[in-house]
Amino acid sequence: MDNLKKLDLNLLLTLDTLLKDPNVTHAARTLNLSQPTVSVQLAKLRKSLGDPLFLPGPRGMRPTARAELLRTPLSQALGLLDKAISSPAPFVPHESTHTWRVVAADYSETTVLLPVLRNLRREAPGTRLAVLENANSQIGQTPGQDKVDLFFHIREESPQGLRCRMLFSEHYVLVSRVGHPMLKSAPTLKQFLELDYVMISPDGGGFWGNTDRVLAEMGLNRKMVLSVPHFMFAVFALATTDLVGMLPLRLVKNNPQLQYFAPPIVIPGFEMNMLWHEHLHRDPANMWLRELIVQSLSDNDY
Repeated sequence: MDNLKKLDLNLLLTLDTLLKDPNVTHAARTLNLSQPTVSVQLAKLRKSLGDPLFLPGPRGMRPTARAELLRTPLSQALGLLDKAISSPAPFVPHESTHTWRVVAADYSETTVLLPVLRNLRREAPGTRLAVLENANSQIGQTPGQDKVDLFFHIREESPQGLRCRMLFSEHYVLVSRVGHPMLKSAPTLKQFLELDYVMISPDGGGFWGNTDRVLAEMGLNRKMVLSVPHFMFAVFALATTDLVGMLPLRLVKNNPQLQYFAPPIVIPGFEMNMLWHEHLHRDPANMWLRELIVQSLSDNDY
């Protein structure tokens, strides 16, 4: 690389132009430079390369043997350099064989990725989608996570340092199986406290959540009998037992086995975010997938 340190890239562009048309006036016009400037650059090239490069001929200048040796490799090198710094090629969905990697919990798989899947298969049938699971506290920090295209997580627990877009707001409802003997209609607060609850604890084993926090401020508590790490197991448990749960509406809205009611107390909801690393912010494939997700969720909004 020492030889390159001696040369300005503009000089190589000038040399390449002169090799294609060994005429200083023509080269100046092509490069949008003055003729004296091109003459000065040619003088610098001759000094740096230790060769006259062009000699007078019967019809103008003709390249020297050294210049002829430079013609092809110089043209190829400049072509590769131009390609390297050019804007990336546009993403063409129906021609792509891209593989995306996304991190999502089972809630996000159901409420974000499932609505997107049909559009993804239709518009980019040659692509692949790998869904990875990760602990909430480790999202975006595990080694190798810089190769992940997207993360889906709630706003309150989203890590710093990632690009972010809010996908939707979610709220909680009281859920039970259809025909639950204690839930013919929306419960009173007293009835609400008498039910047997399942709790979703992503980190495992917890029996305390937003609902319990609100109840504690009122000097009340509910009966927790089951703690599970995944939303979908809770959904199956609710559909097949008399347990109830406070679950996000999008997770249960279209399940014919379940019914849901507004709780008798106000429980804070959450915002679902889509996150990605800065180095993928302008990547055409990543940008296309992000917009597809936003559009798909908009088409299926509640």
